[in-house]
Order: sequence, then structure tokens, then C-alpha cells
Amino acid sequence: MSSSSTSAAGSETIGARPIPELHGVRDVWPRGDRLEAIRSAGSDYRRRFKSQGRVSGVRAVNIAAAPYPVQYAFHGAVLAPHAPMLSIVNRMVVVQYEDWEGTPRTLVWEPTVPAGSEEAPFYNQLEQLLRKIPGGDWFTHNVFSKVYNLPQDILALCGLRPEDVDYVSFDHLHVQDVRMILGSERPIPGEAAPRSSLFPNAKLIAHRKEVATLESTHPMQWAWYVDGGLDGVPEDRLVLTDGDVELGPGISLIWTPGHTDGNHSLLLNTQDGVWVTSENGVSADNWQPHLSRIPGVRRWADFFRREVVLNANTLEDSLDQYDSMVLEKTLADPSPRDGRWQQVLPSSELARFKRQWPVMPTFFHGQLDYGLIASRGAARAGAARNGKGSNGRSA
Repeated sequence: MSSSSTSAAGSETIGARPIPELHGVRDVWPRGDRLEAIRSAGSDYRRRFKSQGRVSGVRAVNIAAAPYPVQYAFHGAVLAPHAPMLSIVNRMVVVQYEDWEGTPRTLVWEPTVPAGSEEAPFYNQLEQLLRKIPGGDWFTHNVFSKVYNLPQDILALCGLRPEDVDYVSFDHLHVQDVRMILGSERPIPGEAAPRSSLFPNAKLIAHRKEVATLESTHPMQWAWYVDGGLDGVPEDRLVLTDGDVELGPGISLIWTPGHTDGNHSLLLNTQDGVWVTSENGVSADNWQPHLSRIPGVRRWADFFRREVVLNANTLEDSLDQYDSMVLEKTLADPSPRDGRWQQVLPSSELARFKRQWPVMPTFFHGQLDYGLIASRGAARAGAARNGKGSNGRSA
């Protein structure tokens, strides 16, 4: 793929709307004023976002657990030298909503294919290193790693077919081989034939800067992106955003730069209020370290007077990532299970495996299940019966 970051369709082609409350806040200077401007703009937008309605249904289901260094997960804050690795669980989120024209849509968030993620340089080199250690390869694949479901399995669990999916998206494209998801016009090296799409009708929604990064990767970004992960993906399968956009009532993509330049977070309004899903952290502890029981995290945050702790495998811009996490926390509602915690769901959440003790999440969100998920035909028949649909109904 060449120059797709400039030639692919923009988000206006799918009826997405910009978010005026957030326009220009990331340009405020100096940086301390910017953080407060972002916090204030987030509060303003949250009120309007909630008033517009809810999504029809949400399912968040586990795909796979993968090993991850503790020093990355909490920016070096954890005091547990005997536990250098932990497991994070990636989830796929299926969301059904109505767009601004009242048309039922299905978006799949984070449909990770584990075989593709293994080709990212960090994991590929980690595996090669562990193979040189007696038992290391077995330990990684049988203790830290586990495959729960593949994306197509999760669709079937939701009663959907691959043809029902309109859009796919990721918070960013670390460890993603998009060719294995959207298909390619030429074979992946080492394979005999081009890949077919897991979702034949779907387009990828991505930030323009994220796609451009894959076209020209900096050495500081290299370890986490699959080489050629977009090569051969048809350009007409891409929809590129340039900032914050609303896809419909109750669903938005918020630009949250820092972890990567093109990072964005999924914002959903449900019957339990607003959820944000993001990989800026790996646990609720990252967003609210003052409540954390993980050794070292609260003390580290107090020492540096920080209200969030970054997921820090890449520090493309740590100040931007900090601001983005504050925005996410501002947009989210408190959890009805424990009102001290905000509903920020890590797209790859720290597992609750006892062998990781004491690096255990203080508060665990887990899988989500709201409202109704229906096949394309059933959803559109229902929308036709109800005129333009049921924006604002209980999810």
C-alpha cells in the first residue's frame, strides 16, 4: 500500500461528525494550561454525549492472553522484582448502534488475530530469545499465553455473521496484521495465496497518523508494528479520521495521542453510563493509581504528583499520553459496582492470574454485556418498523 494516508476516504464519507468541544484543545500552550483545557473540554462534551442517546448493544469478549513486561505496564512504578512479566488479556468489543441517518451499524473493536500479533518484532524476538532458555518457550506459551476465542468465534457467540460487520477499528495498530483481518490483494510473504477478509463488508476506521506510521516507521516505533501489516489491503477498505468523531448517538472515537501519534479511544454510552476503552493503561490502577494496591504504584504516583500512570512500552509523547488518560477518565462514568472507579476498560486488561501476585488488578472490569445484538437483517427490519430507529433507548 502506498500513500494510503493521503488517498483513502475520510470519515465524512460514513457520516461521522466532528466534536467541536475538543477542537483545538491539544494546541493550547503552555502544557499545564493544555491539560486543564482538555479536562474542561472533556467535561463539556461528556454532558452533550450522554444526552444524545445510547448504543443498542455491546459485547466485550476475551480473545487471548499475552505476556507483557511489568516495567512497561506501569512505567517502572511496580516494586515486584520477582515478577518481571505479567499477562494482559485482549478483548474484542462488538457494538451495535444507529448512525446519524438512523441506519443500524455493527462495529467490531480490536478483532486481534493472535497469529498476526506474534509477528510483531517485539514478540517475535522475545520468542526467539526464550527458545534459547530451557523450558522458556513452553513456559511462555502455556503460562503467560492463552487463546480463548478467535474473532469469528466471538461473532458467532453474538449471533452474528462476518457479513454483518460494517466497520472494524483498533485503538492503534501495534501488533496488528491488518491483512489477516481485512484481506489483501497479494499474498503475505510465505503464503501461497492472498488472504480473504474476515469481515467481507467491513471498512477499517483508523486515524490518518496511525496509517502513516505504518507507511514510514521510526526506529523508536519499529518493535511494535508488524512489518508490511497494511501491504495489499485495498484502499477502499480504509476510512481515515483526522481527530475526534461521533459515529452516531452513544458512540464516538476520541483522538488520544501519546501512546502512538494516531491512537484513538472508543467512547460508548450504555445503561450503566459512559465507558471508554483504551490501551493507554492495562488496568484500572493506571487511571486511578491513588486507589491501587499494586506494590509501588500509589507511592510512585504520589512522589511524582501524577494522577495517572502510563502504559509505557512506547513513549512517543508521554505528556500527550498523560493528557489523553486524563481526558478518558473525565469522559467515563463511575462504575455502579464501586463508584470510586471510573469505567475505563483497558482493551488489553491485566489478568487476575494468581501466579502474578502481587501484581494483581485492584479493580477488574472484565467482559461487558449490554443490550441486544442482532443480525444485519433483523436490526434493519426493526429500524424500519420504528421509523429512524431507537436512539436513546435503554441499552
